[in-house]
Amino acid sequence: MYLEMKKICLLLAFTAFSLAAVSAAKKQAARPLDIDRTPRLIEIATDNTELILKVNSDGEVLFGYYGRPVSDPSPLTEKKNYKRADLGTEPQAYSVQGGREVREAALAVTHSDGDLNTQLRYVSHKTERKDGATVTTVQLADLKHPFDVRLVYEAYPAEDVIVAHTEITNRESDPVILRNYYSVNLTAFADRYFLNYFYGEWAKEMTMAEIELTHGIKKVSSLKHVRAVHCENPSFILSLDAPLAEKSGDVIAGALAWTGNFDLSFEVDDLDILAVRAGINPYSAEYPLASGETFSTPNAILTFSSEGAGRASRNLHDWARNRNGVYKPEVVCPTLLNSWEGAYFKFDAAVLKKMIDDAADMGLEMFVLDDGWFGNEFPRNSSKAGLGDWQVNEKKLPAGIDDIASYAVSKGLKFGIWIEPEMVNPQSVLAREHPEWVVGNNGREQTTMRQQWLLDLTNPEVQDFVFGVFDNTMKLSPHISYIKWDANRHVENVGSSYLDGRSQSAFWVKYTEGLYKVYERIRKAYPDVMIQACASGGGRVEYGALKYHDEAWTSDNTDALSRIFIQYGMSHIYPAVAMGSHVSAVPNHQTAAVTPLKFRFDVAMSGRLGMELQPKDLSDGEKEFSRRAIADYKRLRPTIMYGDLYRLRSPYDAKGYASSMYVSKDKKRAVLFAYCFKYQGGYRACRLKLDGLDASKRYRLKEINVQNKPIFWGEGKAFGGDYLMNEGIEIPLKKLFSSAVFEIEEVK
Repeated sequence: MYLEMKKICLLLAFTAFSLAAVSAAKKQAARPLDIDRTPRLIEIATDNTELILKVNSDGEVLFGYYGRPVSDPSPLTEKKNYKRADLGTEPQAYSVQGGREVREAALAVTHSDGDLNTQLRYVSHKTERKDGATVTTVQLADLKHPFDVRLVYEAYPAEDVIVAHTEITNRESDPVILRNYYSVNLTAFADRYFLNYFYGEWAKEMTMAEIELTHGIKKVSSLKHVRAVHCENPSFILSLDAPLAEKSGDVIAGALAWTGNFDLSFEVDDLDILAVRAGINPYSAEYPLASGETFSTPNAILTFSSEGAGRASRNLHDWARNRNGVYKPEVVCPTLLNSWEGAYFKFDAAVLKKMIDDAADMGLEMFVLDDGWFGNEFPRNSSKAGLGDWQVNEKKLPAGIDDIASYAVSKGLKFGIWIEPEMVNPQSVLAREHPEWVVGNNGREQTTMRQQWLLDLTNPEVQDFVFGVFDNTMKLSPHISYIKWDANRHVENVGSSYLDGRSQSAFWVKYTEGLYKVYERIRKAYPDVMIQACASGGGRVEYGALKYHDEAWTSDNTDALSRIFIQYGMSHIYPAVAMGSHVSAVPNHQTAAVTPLKFRFDVAMSGRLGMELQPKDLSDGEKEFSRRAIADYKRLRPTIMYGDLYRLRSPYDAKGYASSMYVSKDKKRAVLFAYCFKYQGGYRACRLKLDGLDASKRYRLKEINVQNKPIFWGEGKAFGGDYLMNEGIEIPLKKLFSSAVFEIEEVK
């Protein structure tokens, strides 16, 4: 009898549970949705560009237009971009898996009931002013599930930049799985599409390539995560109808602000319409979104130019400097001597103080102590041990860091120091005491790179530790002004001891979110310390990291010839104020190239100038040249850091020349750089038509970094701005590694 009653009770309980589930499912399926089916346009405008979305009579939000402003966009409400009968729809503003969409989805969701389809419809939109931007928010909702999407566009009028991101909210009763969750989805309409993107490897970052897009999907993406942008950069320049030109043509340029795996997707369909998607790489990164939770995608920074790549770059640079795309861009990092290539791990206090003496004597403004200053049980005498044990090495520096920092300050220099807080050597006290903090510590063989492992920043305890590394390092001396934050390996054998088994695929997002939490804490505690983003060089040259950093270390490759190409590529997306560029020794430690000291200075001066060598190895004449060059640079620095960039000659054009110039906003001053890296014969000269000047002004040219005598016949003469831009000048750069830098000033 007892067993029968028990069965009846269980059956009644199961029946009640089933009825409740069915009721909840019916309630969820019957979601009331107030769809406004009135056709309308949503206009998002800057001073010289306009992005238009349109709502059709079915409530779909479609992509309408991106380009020059149009006086009357109303015909877009009626225009059909194309008809495909039952095969598809017009391009959606944010493509989803479900309904009639046949392209790759910007959003793909597995809903709580297993439904793979999403059909978004317009609910409302609003536009408001916020922090100098016009912010337009478009509210969308799924037809079936309580699942919402907000498209957010921040338009910066003067910079002609639109920053887009997407907010995804799960209002279903149970978690959903986000499988694709891109930040932005754009559509372009042209006859031909030419994609310019950036690729490379360690020491060859930001190499440029151009391809014509054909039918199908081209992706620029990364799976390295921590050093995500070494081999590819999360940025692009798209030229419409013709190959990319510097001064002409319609161009869309973009960059993703994300310090992790990214994906840029370019899809040309069978009707030659291009869809562009940018966001977090969805590979192996399904994200569980809990009931009531909102996921915000990273920002995608976009600009349109009708004046080629040059205008697009200047738009992005202005946005980065004016809108804190780089942390405190008004604070220029000082000229500096970094200890790495001059001393590596082999130094003591006497070696460092002599380097400081030489740096001060040459007029530099800061000394940075690089790797090798920490570890006692496992001393940091090579890359094999000590990483994670952030105590001052008592044998190398018995008087501590403050002894070195105070000495630098006594010589008129600021002081900086190197850390790599996300990493740990197997040979360290930290690895011994906290193996559970190591990424991939899941019973499989632990792989190393540069003899180190990666710490798991999804874990709040590890976040506390990494913040503590920064905090405790700053406490080593009150004279620390600058931190070089390095990261020398990427993710392998992924796995987190902190995340549960169902959330392992969220590692890729939660690691970066953990890193940003640490950055936020650091910036709250230390708002004025300068921080360089370094990840084996250029592994974090992107706007997600630069938001918290004053500059990036452009590449570990300090060879001047290599840097011409690296810095040329970087200049398309990122401003000079974020570009660390150093004069190093010869033969170069990466390439073994031997280049003149003048050539090395002339190249390094086009970014934030520094030196990375052992000064005692310089001759007296080389030190004197360095003093003059550093003094000239400091005078010209405001124009280089904050002026408008005009690229005059590309190093990719096979002529063996490269040239660019920075022009002050008031057009009263400019700095011109010109380099020759192929022998030109006995008679050829480099002809340069200058750009960005005021045609009505007159300018005087003065060569700096002169070794014997000026090479330009017009040294010290005044020229009309129209002459310099239309006729141009000829500079006799003929020999391999010859170069020239000119200071250009308005003549009253």
